[in-house]
Amino acid sequence: MKPAGQQEQAPAWKGWEKTAFRFFFVYFLIQIVPLDWKYYRDLFAPDGAFLSLRDIFYAARYTPRFFDDVPVLADWGVAAALAIAATALWGYWDRERKEYNNLYYALRVVLRYRLAFGLLAYALIKFYPIQMPLPSVGNLNTHYGDISAWKIFSMSTGIVPGYQSFLGLVEAGAALLLLYRKTASIGAFIVLPFTGNVLMSNLAYEGGEYVYSLLLITFAAFLLAYDVPRLLRLTSFEQPTEPNRYKPVFQPGWQQYGRWSLKVLFVVFVGWYGYQSLQTYRQGGYQFPQAPGLAHAAGLYDVRTFRLNGRDIPPSATDAQRWRDVAFEKWATLSIRTSQLTPLVTAGTEEIFANDDDRNYEYAGTTGRHYLRYEADTVNHVLTFRDGSKPLTLHYARPDAATITLAGVTAEKDSVYIELHKINKKYLLDEAAKAGRRRGLKL
Repeated sequence: MKPAGQQEQAPAWKGWEKTAFRFFFVYFLIQIVPLDWKYYRDLFAPDGAFLSLRDIFYAARYTPRFFDDVPVLADWGVAAALAIAATALWGYWDRERKEYNNLYYALRVVLRYRLAFGLLAYALIKFYPIQMPLPSVGNLNTHYGDISAWKIFSMSTGIVPGYQSFLGLVEAGAALLLLYRKTASIGAFIVLPFTGNVLMSNLAYEGGEYVYSLLLITFAAFLLAYDVPRLLRLTSFEQPTEPNRYKPVFQPGWQQYGRWSLKVLFVVFVGWYGYQSLQTYRQGGYQFPQAPGLAHAAGLYDVRTFRLNGRDIPPSATDAQRWRDVAFEKWATLSIRTSQLTPLVTAGTEEIFANDDDRNYEYAGTTGRHYLRYEADTVNHVLTFRDGSKPLTLHYARPDAATITLAGVTAEKDSVYIELHKINKKYLLDEAAKAGRRRGLKL
């Protein structure tokens, strides 16, 4: 790769410019090139699919993790320390170099495509609104005070899928602008306020993606800094400003073919990820389990009868054993509200789990309900609940369309009989959707 025309006589860089470039070159390569063994552990974890949505998402979201599975700012300190050491060695062995125009151009190209890849990974799961899905029945019937700030933010965005798709469209637009050299600064400029808002939302609502959001902002800021001096000279100081005409010339052969091959590979990779996102959206998303639940049972149920060892236990606001209400989901999950709060499960980062048992979005960030996954044997009318190391098997009956009875023996050898009656509850979210198709909703 050689510079064109006048670039052979490019002016020499100042000493501090060369030192700063060496540092940022090494630092950003450490942040971009997958050198962390945990990345390959996760990438090649068996999930039954090749280059699935999960695989590509984790590849796009890579960031070095030196201390834990969740990225922390201390990782940046390690990367900076390594970059400082490399800068000192590089400066000693290459002290006669006058400029780094070619390497500077190459670094900006790598950052442009890396930033675009990271943005598209999140943009497509927003455009097909699966990152923040509609709330489940259990979520809709959890007290506001029993929900964490992060979960409230996620559900508040999830109930407006059109807005979520718009956010994804803006993010994708910025990514596409980054792919074209002449519009890269515009794309980087859009990233700063957009991803900056994501960063502030993660900080304000206690989300776990603030480190990665800040990393993308540093990429965009570095790219934008290339044009900032000329923009200031033109707009603020109103001085004549020449455009940057530096462009490397790729020699015929492997340089030309390699350049276009990498571009085609990037487009194919992103196209496949978009197809995987669409298929996941059509299948119901990745946040909730996929195993179907008991047919025609989804909804909220009042516990009319709760019998323990043959003794009826009346409704109580303090009894930890007595169920207060039960929510059946469309998938194989049942959630129970009692007077006893459940331990809070936090979601540190955005995760795409391949197995139903690992998908924790429905109960993460809430303490008001106890969630149980189950398997339904519709022949013998048996529900087998997976509750840690103590499975619970209950026989069920459906005397009518609104009633479900559960009976059996718990792991503690207590006999239980529970009668559930479905509540014909209307949700404002559903009513607004119905009214929107006909006329405005009146409250």
